[in-house]
Amino acid sequence: MWFTRSLGGIMEKAELVHHFLKERGQLVMPGVYDALSAKIASRTGFEVIFITGYSLAATLLGEPDFGLLTQTEVVAAAQRICAVVDTPVIVDADTGYGNALNVIRTVRDLRRAGAAGMFLEDQVWPKRCGHMKGKQVIPLDEQLKKLKAAIEAKDGRPFFIVARTDSRQSLGLNEAITRAIAFKEAGADAVFIEAPESRDEMKEIARHVPGPLVANMLERGVTPLMGPQELKSLGFELIVWPLAPLYGIAQSLTDIYGTLRLQGSTLAILDRLMPFNQFNDIVGLDEKYALDAKYKA
Repeated sequence: MWFTRSLGGIMEKAELVHHFLKERGQLVMPGVYDALSAKIASRTGFEVIFITGYSLAATLLGEPDFGLLTQTEVVAAAQRICAVVDTPVIVDADTGYGNALNVIRTVRDLRRAGAAGMFLEDQVWPKRCGHMKGKQVIPLDEQLKKLKAAIEAKDGRPFFIVARTDSRQSLGLNEAITRAIAFKEAGADAVFIEAPESRDEMKEIARHVPGPLVANMLERGVTPLMGPQELKSLGFELIVWPLAPLYGIAQSLTDIYGTLRLQGSTLAILDRLMPFNQFNDIVGLDEKYALDAKYKA
């Protein structure tokens, strides 16, 4: 589970994140939230995929990203997703679900689940989506201890840790930059200042904070929406698009259920539905037929 065969040899998945980032210069990571979305994202050719807590809260609980997910629910989702894809998976692990001791457990559990890395943020628990109002952060020295615990919990093995700060909203850009620099100096693999409010702010971040830098592209969120070339020119190498798949699915479900309710059938929207055989190919039906034939008495 922890290894993948690639590039002429065996490389741990976390090492692949570093390799692809160095080779490509920039990585675009789509948000996934279950085994099916992960399979589809992997089949389209993404080098790395991202389990988004926002989408997981919505699909697993039917609730907003408001600190309601538990550590065990997130780890269980990571286990299901990592089991069905070879693509490296980075997990939104929120605040690590407690103090430094909880962070250690989170890192070890995610590594056992097969994850290639995690995002660790500095919000006060219960946290909330980075583009929602009312966020608060813990003191920097406390977060640095949690980050140090996460790094030591890797036990010398590759595990890609993105250190995130949500302090821009409550404490201002200068404090967010100060924290991001401290996170990088403490040993984070990448740093992420959540919810900058303009291109000028993003330029200021890239001017002061060592990379790799993460940009979070959330449709109609606080940060301006940009394509990869513009983000690269601003100095951002890891681009997360966490919610477009969820929003697309939610709109499709709304439209399809609405059509079924009004018309009583899908005859008018067949061209919008994936064909039976194509869907079965995604979930691997032929492989199951082959196994069934092999072991049938």
